[in-house]
Amino acid sequence: MLQVTFIRENKELVVEALAKRNINAVEMINNVLTFDDDRKRLQTELDNTLAESNSLSKEIGNLYKSGEAQKANVLKEKTSILKETSKDLSDLLNAKVEALNQLLYKIPNVPHTSVPKGNSEDDNEEIYKEGDIPTLHDGALPHWELAKKYDIIDFELGNKITGAGFPVYKGKGARLQRALIAYFLDKNTAAGYTEYQLPLMVNEASALGTGQLPDKEGQMYHVTEDNLYLIPTAEVPGTNIFRDVVLSESELPVGVTGYTPCFRREAGSYGAHVRGLNRLHQFDKVEIIRVEHPSNSYKAFDGMIDHVKDILKELKLPYRILRLCGGDTSFAAALTFDFEVFSTAQDRWLEISSVSNFETFQANRLKLRFKNSEGKNELAHTLNGSSLALPRVLAGILENYQSEEGIVIPEVLQPYTGFKIIN
Repeated sequence: MLQVTFIRENKELVVEALAKRNINAVEMINNVLTFDDDRKRLQTELDNTLAESNSLSKEIGNLYKSGEAQKANVLKEKTSILKETSKDLSDLLNAKVEALNQLLYKIPNVPHTSVPKGNSEDDNEEIYKEGDIPTLHDGALPHWELAKKYDIIDFELGNKITGAGFPVYKGKGARLQRALIAYFLDKNTAAGYTEYQLPLMVNEASALGTGQLPDKEGQMYHVTEDNLYLIPTAEVPGTNIFRDVVLSESELPVGVTGYTPCFRREAGSYGAHVRGLNRLHQFDKVEIIRVEHPSNSYKAFDGMIDHVKDILKELKLPYRILRLCGGDTSFAAALTFDFEVFSTAQDRWLEISSVSNFETFQANRLKLRFKNSEGKNELAHTLNGSSLALPRVLAGILENYQSEEGIVIPEVLQPYTGFKIIN
C-alpha cells in the first residue's frame, strides 16, 4: 500500500497519477490525511497521558519513602483515572489505525510516469514486436481441435472430473507440458534465480501482503473452513518468503523462481475467447520474483523483459510487448509490460506473460525492508513476471508448429521431450 508520508508530501501527484487509472482519488486521499491527523492527535494524547502517569508513579514512590502516605494515596487515585484514560485512548488509537489501514488497502499503486492514461486493454501501447507469423497449410486447426486429433489434451474428461477449465493432459501432451516447465526453470536458474517449491495455499496475511486481498477476493478459491486461499500465481507465496524480513543491503538483489499450478475462478468469463487453453481455472506457470534496491529496480525490470524475450526467441514464437495503460494495470503494480504470442490458427494475440514493478507498494504491506548504508531500515522494491505461463504458450506451439505431418516440437524443447513431433 502507499505510505502515508508519501501521500502527504505528494498529494497532488498521487491524485493526478491515480487519474490515469480513471479514479477520482481526491476524497480518498483527503480521508487518509484526516484519519492520519486524528491518529497523530490520539497518539500525542496517549503519550502525554502515559508520561504524566509515569511521572506521578515516581512521585508516589518518593512520597511513600518520605513517609507522606496520605499525599501518595491522593496521587494514586489520580493515576487510576489516568490509566483508564490511557486505555480509552489506546482503544481509540487502535481503532483509528485499523480504519486508516483499511482505507489505504483500497487505494491502488501510483502508476509510473511512463504509464499512459486509458480505460481498457484497447488503450495499451505496443512497444515491441518480433518473429515472423508462419503461413499454415490448408486445413490448419485451432489448438483445441489439434488436442483432440492427436489425443494430447482431454477437455471433456477434465469437465467430467472437475468442471470446465480443468483440462487433462495426456501422453505426449503431458510430456510437452513437463518439458516446458523444466525448460523454463532451467532458463531461470541459469539466470541466477533460486528455485523454490512453494505451497499451493496461503493464509490471509500472505494474500493481503501481495495485494490479492482485498482487490481480487472474488477471483480466488477460498477454503473457508481453514481460511486459506488457493494461489492465483506463485507470486503470492514466493514474495511472502520475505514478509517481515529485514535484509542487509549486501543481500540485494534476491531472485526467486518456482513452478506451481495456479487457480483462478475467472468469474464471468465466457465466449469464444475462452475456448480450449485460452482461459482456465487451473493452469501451470513458472514465475520469477525479484527483491531489489530502489535505485536498481527499473534496471532489473529491463533485465526481466530481456530474459522473457530470450525464452520466446529460443521457442521461435512470434510475440509482441505491450505497455499497459492505467486502466489495465493491476491494482498493486506501478508499471507492467505484457507479452503476447500470436496464435496463428485463431488469428489473435494471447497473453503469455506479465512483468511488473511494484516499487514499495507490496513491500510496505509485507514490511519487507533492507538496512541501507546509513544503517536505517528502508523499504525494498519487489518485481515479478511470468516466465512463463504455460497454457497459451502451449496453444501457440500447437498452432504455429502444426504441419500436415503433425506438430513439430521446437528444437530447444526436444532434449526435454525426447521426441521431435506429435503425430
